[in-house]
Amino acid sequence: MIDISTLKFDEKGLIPAVVVDTESKKVLTVAYMNEESLRISMEKELTCFFSRSRQKLWLKGETSGNVQHIVSITADCDRDALVVEVRKEGPACHLGTDSCFNEVIFEGEEPPAFQYQDLMEMLVGRKENPKEGSYTTYLFNKGIDKMLKKVGEETTEVIISAKDGDKANTIYEIGDLMYHVMVLMIEMGISMEDIKREMASRHVIDKKVKQEKMVK
Repeated sequence: MIDISTLKFDEKGLIPAVVVDTESKKVLTVAYMNEESLRISMEKELTCFFSRSRQKLWLKGETSGNVQHIVSITADCDRDALVVEVRKEGPACHLGTDSCFNEVIFEGEEPPAFQYQDLMEMLVGRKENPKEGSYTTYLFNKGIDKMLKKVGEETTEVIISAKDGDKANTIYEIGDLMYHVMVLMIEMGISMEDIKREMASRHVIDKKVKQEKMVK
């Protein structure tokens, strides 16, 4: 790790910080830090910036509760810019959106990389704003019993395809199963973050078990 004294702050003592969601890799915002706010960020493991308009430090989420837990801070090759990976609580933008970057200027032919969170947000949109003719809207209208039935049916389809050794169809059926499970998650108020935390806790348990076996 490098010493922050080797970073190149500009003539105003600032350095740009690109804040990125560690899970989705989406750029959340671009802010500025001075040496003091960077040290505070590292000590608290929460993003602290320097407001150029107010000429003062501000701890992200101090009043709104939308804090950003720092996972890592990386400097570029010239050491005059930072990338701050975070796990956020709540919106990153003061307008209440997930990211400050929402105004599309140009879109190339290359489709954007698939993100599970994007699909979850689309499904939530179908629940909050029903669309006529939408299968997802149909499931939400029918309720949890229908969702559970579909999860059961798709699970059976996965089992049959896997038993037949049909890899391509198994992939297809797993996709169907995951979609219906995600609809069920939204119906029950379960987020992707909830599942990630659960899986992370199992990883820790598994690691402990391995360590215990090594000791024995």
